[in-house]
Amino acid sequence: MPQLHCYVPDSIAEQLQHKAEQSHTSVSKYLAELIKKDVGTEWPENFFELFGAWEGEPLSRGEQGEYEQRLELD
Repeated sequence: MPQLHCYVPDSIAEQLQHKAEQSHTSVSKYLAELIKKDVGTEWPENFFELFGAWEGEPLSRGEQGEYEQRLELD
């Protein structure tokens, strides 16, 4: 697996360390997850299984009203 190196200001590094600690993970793993989310092109896991899974009230479209009459452009 390739290693990537980047440089960030101290304040950003401190915030990154704090976020990684909140996630109970290493900075390296935290950054890898951020990158996967940003550049990933795959559908989220179980995405297609959600189709038709709505269990709430039936969805309905509200009144649309009348179309507005506008002047034609020249």
